[in-house]
Amino acid sequence: MAGSSLLALIDDVATILDDVAILTKVAAKKTSGVLGDDLALNAQQVAGVAADRELPVVWAVAKGSALNKVILVPAALAISAFVPWLVTPLLMIGGAFLCFEGFEKLAHKFLHSKEEDEAHHAELIKAVADENVDLVALEQEKIKGAVRTDFVLSAEIIAITLGTVADKPFVTQAAVLTGIAIIMTIGVYGLVAGIVKLDDGGLYLSRKEGTGGFASAQRKFGEWILIAAPYLMKTLAIVGTAAMFLVGGGILTHGVHALHVAIQNLALSAGPLAFILPTLLDGLVGVIAGAVVLAGVTLIQRVWPKKQS
Repeated sequence: MAGSSLLALIDDVATILDDVAILTKVAAKKTSGVLGDDLALNAQQVAGVAADRELPVVWAVAKGSALNKVILVPAALAISAFVPWLVTPLLMIGGAFLCFEGFEKLAHKFLHSKEEDEAHHAELIKAVADENVDLVALEQEKIKGAVRTDFVLSAEIIAITLGTVADKPFVTQAAVLTGIAIIMTIGVYGLVAGIVKLDDGGLYLSRKEGTGGFASAQRKFGEWILIAAPYLMKTLAIVGTAAMFLVGGGILTHGVHALHVAIQNLALSAGPLAFILPTLLDGLVGVIAGAVVLAGVTLIQRVWPKKQS
């Protein structure tokens, strides 16, 4: 009897672990839009930090991110257990916020002049070069800003993941949410650390001494890294923005049943484009939703000061 009970327990555990593995993969795919944006934003947060302080800053932000998830995961589990009806509205809000962030990036050049961007960049460079500027305070301010940004992005990730496992047992929910939290924290900040030190690695290789073919290849590779590093950041930003529309739009279309059914019906009549049309339409919904939310936010920002005055 004891032996059969143990085997049954092992079988249950194996089934749960299998479900957790599958659901974690699904959740990771759904949160890819936030992940790309998280990478780009956090790598940009350390701009202006002295080279020898980049990794300590990334480590400090990573610890802040872990603390964010320690708060968010239990909160998500409590919502699922006591107010499960709140999961869908939270997902819709998260999806709308993703679309808003994506469209704000597209509209950035219209909302902020090139002179403003250049002035901000010059201010960072001046702060690092000025001996009278408290670099420790500047560094702490950057860390706080990055942790605040991470809290919002982590909340989006947890909300999307919770929507994936909302109908699963509590143990499965806890395992998947915890797994995603750990994977995303290690993955994002491990890659951020690699990205911010990429130019240092390229510079090191480009200065390799020697006359042999291998040394020459190292120098050329280092020079290639120095050239490619800025484009990597731009590519991350572009891919992240596109994924935000796709993921956010997908959340919104799935939350509005009639819209989801309409997209599926269109896909069925699209012939060879059936496999990609739903994704494109999700992205289009994401762009439209982002434009609407941004217009509303901009209107409120312009009207509110007038009301205050």
